[in-house]
Amino acid sequence: MGSNEVTEVGRAGDDLARDLARIAVTAGSPVAVIFAAGCAPTWKGDGSPVTDADLAAEGVIYDRLSDGFPGMPIVSEERIAAGDAPMIGPRFALVDPLDGTREFIAGRNEFTVNVAIVEQGRPVAGAIYAPMLQRLWYGGAAAYTCPVAPGADLPEVDAMRRINVRSASPGHLVALISRSHIDPRTEAYLQGLTVAERRPMGSSLKFCVIAEGQADLYPRFGVTCEWDTAAGCAILTAAGGSIVDPEGRPLRYGDAHGGFRHAGFVALGDLRFKTVAEGDLR
Repeated sequence: MGSNEVTEVGRAGDDLARDLARIAVTAGSPVAVIFAAGCAPTWKGDGSPVTDADLAAEGVIYDRLSDGFPGMPIVSEERIAAGDAPMIGPRFALVDPLDGTREFIAGRNEFTVNVAIVEQGRPVAGAIYAPMLQRLWYGGAAAYTCPVAPGADLPEVDAMRRINVRSASPGHLVALISRSHIDPRTEAYLQGLTVAERRPMGSSLKFCVIAEGQADLYPRFGVTCEWDTAAGCAILTAAGGSIVDPEGRPLRYGDAHGGFRHAGFVALGDLRFKTVAEGDLR
């Protein structure tokens, strides 16, 4: 990020989100190169995989955020796994440098680079970039998408497509589910809804699909980490949707004492069903 692109952290909105979008697209370049060349994963202490692409993207993002937002704490998946947990304040960045590592290892293109900024427990700007799909989504005051190649400059704002969620139609619901993670509670929850279609999909793409109005909900009641959802939360909220906890409350971010974890969530397009976790969406 050049000096003329530096945005004050307190200025939440589309400009801030575009700054994060530039960072995500830049970080997507080494991810695409490593994906094309192939690489073997290693395994972290919790049994999850990590690749050279995770580490390369994290390095790019960390450097760009540190340059553009001096002094802002950065909470990033791989640094946390390595024991580098910064002290956070009311404003900090959440980074998942390669969301969908299992998809990456399997040779599927459904993986993303995720960057978000949180203020007072709420993601106020976020960007999700899918390098192999060459597609970017970002959200601040509003949500946008556009095609862009890894490492390329962003199109002008007027070339972006603004996106919005759709109204849910009970009896015709499209539910997105994880390719790699499906827990019994999530399965039981889906069984209690009138879902016309279940669509498996990897990584944070699920939040983007709902934000574009192409699906209605994404439930996941297993434990997740804040960096898994922060960018998607910013984008989905900007598009008119929300991510709620199992009691129907908007997710909060910044739980350092809890290891930056959430005990499940439901991503929603239609806010008429804020208590969807209690089974209202039928």
